[in-house]
Amino acid sequence: MTRALPHLPGTVTANQIRATGDYIAGQQLPSGLIPWFLGHHGDPWDHIEAAMALTVCGLDDAASLAFEWSAAHQSPDGSWPMETAGSDVPNKAIDTNQCAYLAVGVWHRWLVTGDRAQVDVMWPTVRAAIEFVIGLQLAFGGIAWSRNETGEVDDSALLTGSSCTVMSLRCAMALAELVGDPQPDWELTAARLAHAVAVHPDAFLDKSRYSMDWYYPVLGGAVQDLEGRDHLNRRWDEFVVPGMGARCVSDRPWVTVAETCELVLTLDAVGDRPRARDLFASVQHLREGDGSFWTGYVWPDHAIWPEERSTWTSAAVVLAADALACSSLGNGLFRGVGLPTLIRIGAADCDAQCITLTGDLA
Repeated sequence: MTRALPHLPGTVTANQIRATGDYIAGQQLPSGLIPWFLGHHGDPWDHIEAAMALTVCGLDDAASLAFEWSAAHQSPDGSWPMETAGSDVPNKAIDTNQCAYLAVGVWHRWLVTGDRAQVDVMWPTVRAAIEFVIGLQLAFGGIAWSRNETGEVDDSALLTGSSCTVMSLRCAMALAELVGDPQPDWELTAARLAHAVAVHPDAFLDKSRYSMDWYYPVLGGAVQDLEGRDHLNRRWDEFVVPGMGARCVSDRPWVTVAETCELVLTLDAVGDRPRARDLFASVQHLREGDGSFWTGYVWPDHAIWPEERSTWTSAAVVLAADALACSSLGNGLFRGVGLPTLIRIGAADCDAQCITLTGDLA
């Protein structure tokens, strides 16, 4: 379908964005799975992010095929394995955040295309995925991050994953209202999860050296508006290299395109568009002629590393460009446009709910 593509004068053209979309589509397998790159595995989260980029670029047949793959390969319990390579499953463990992200992709596709029929087709898959994920909410509000192939649940939570799941739950609730199948229990789950992310980050596994743990509480919507700006400012100099982009980890001289573009989306979400535009421009030198992007750059060595061009990196570029250019009807997704407001709960409410859950589990 012909669709207005993102264009940012002096930074990126619509033709360049289309080339990036074409690159992603060129990596898609006949089954519909979008791997990191040909010959590598795919995972449920990055697969959906890539499908979202295809939608922005008007590559609707490829995007639809990607969603069809998700529906066809969902396990009976609502999950997907962490890694799928063609017909093989190299890693049968399950990441809850990866499973929940389908809701974001389906809601985004609805915003961009207005295709209600596709929402109706995908809704049972989304509902099953979300039910699986919320079934692994821990007593303090975070979501257990994984379950291994024998069914054993890791009873720890990741701040990045739980933060992203806040966004997934909000999109799932919006879809539930759209199809006339309200899920009020999801609202409480999302409220408790957002409270844990915003107020109790120390309850999660310590991954604070990673930039995603810094910006995802804002990108996922648990920390918003002025609080979100303050949150980002506190560690800005630790993670952002002027003229280069955002580090993946605080103690390495390595900037990555995907983290930079996700930070662009985060800045846009709190209204800081000048810094978002500057950051987006800083990584355009990592574009290849076919529209793909290298994963990262080690600036002291003037070296690209690793030497791979992943679909999810290119997808992050497309989504960031769309947000900044306000081109597709889904450009406001990470600003929370059209999403239900999170219920804000106090410590007493959260503690009471935790006690209830603990008693139920006992």
